[in-house]
Amino acid sequence: MSTPERDALEALHAVVDPELDEPITDLGFVRSLDVDGDAVTVHLRLPTSFCSPNFAYLMASDAKDALVALPWSRRVTVELDDHHDSDLINRGLAADAGYRGTFAHEAEESLDELRDTFRRKAHTAAMERVLTRLLRADRDRTEDDLHGVTLGDLPADDATAALLRRRAAIGLGDDPGLPVLVDPDGTPYPADEVPLRLRMARSTRISIEGNAHFCRGLLRTRYPDTPQEKAS
Repeated sequence: MSTPERDALEALHAVVDPELDEPITDLGFVRSLDVDGDAVTVHLRLPTSFCSPNFAYLMASDAKDALVALPWSRRVTVELDDHHDSDLINRGLAADAGYRGTFAHEAEESLDELRDTFRRKAHTAAMERVLTRLLRADRDRTEDDLHGVTLGDLPADDATAALLRRRAAIGLGDDPGLPVLVDPDGTPYPADEVPLRLRMARSTRISIEGNAHFCRGLLRTRYPDTPQEKAS
């Protein structure tokens, strides 16, 4: 049965850390959630006080947008705790000042540019995951064979669903005949570049996963009350 608390939590689950490409709820970044009638108050936390301010603002801003979009919410308060720019970020969120309005001359790039950068990295990592799974499932398949793999060749599993979501986020289609191994604009890589592009994509995926593991460890060290299942 749907409740306001469950709706709010599901909305927050759809918010991903821009750098780690995982829901902030799974990462343990939601410190508290309180629903009182049509008012929602959320406190967020991060693994360190010096996490990049633009990443922190992007996460907090996306969380507020997700909660404001709930049909029953009328008052939404999102606050970031224990960050060196908490006061600045929280004032900006409360005033709906936007990224540039919050950081003024310190805002070197727009949120859209920043978000696009991370969405492209997330797509690259998701693309590598499905292709590596294909290689492991079929030992006769080589990296060179991946040039001809299309979306329709992928199994109907969680990894494929994740790739399709990442493709949609950067404006790519989901037609079964579309190639899997493409650049962020949807252009297939030349056949002779496949091994190199796969290695580069693997490096991106390992970097994202490694950062997520590191941040979980830092978060649990900083906040020992973090539930174990969210910190492992």
